[in-house]
Amino acid sequence: MADTVSHAELMDSTYRYQRLIYDITRRYYLLGRDRLVTDLAPPPGGRVLEIGCGTGRNLACIADRYPGCALFGLDISSQMLLSAQAKLGDRATLVRGDACDFDGAALFGGQGFDRVVLSYSLSMIPDWQAALRMAAAQLAPGGELHVLDFGNQTRLPRSFRRLLQAWLARFHVTPRVDLHAQMQEIAASHNLKLRFQPLYRDYARYGVLMRSAQAT
Repeated sequence: MADTVSHAELMDSTYRYQRLIYDITRRYYLLGRDRLVTDLAPPPGGRVLEIGCGTGRNLACIADRYPGCALFGLDISSQMLLSAQAKLGDRATLVRGDACDFDGAALFGGQGFDRVVLSYSLSMIPDWQAALRMAAAQLAPGGELHVLDFGNQTRLPRSFRRLLQAWLARFHVTPRVDLHAQMQEIAASHNLKLRFQPLYRDYARYGVLMRSAQAT
């Protein structure tokens, strides 16, 4: 509990003012988010949860592209949720919570989600493996978990990589270089299918865990 509180305080401190310019500045280096929204393709009227929803930018795009879906957002930062609520209004249900430990059914009602999104959030969560497992556990039969985050950037120029990583460190962002291995482990232990690929010369990585429609 103490670790959760301290992380929430850190995120609130980091984004108390940054949230006001977050969407304008992050569009230049949080690459692949529009692709994720396009690939999401939830069923009509489906339930979509974004864990680490931040300012609500992705949920707003999902709302515009897939009208009729029920949208839900979880974030540990009350400051970010202020921006998300202002942006989304009544188009989404937003809750403050810990990505590593929450009860989706209790918070949002229903049993599971057709799509769950983790977009550039695992790189900011200390126990990111627990958050990844928790996200996969939220999937309804036929559901998909879409994960997008920073890659290892080893195929990019060294000088660019150093500058990027120094910039990310200022915001407590750490690329999860073994994301693929962790998603493979979850897929194997929970009988899920995995699709995974690097994007933009491994600037980012995009993985999708898929639960069978016959899963119980």
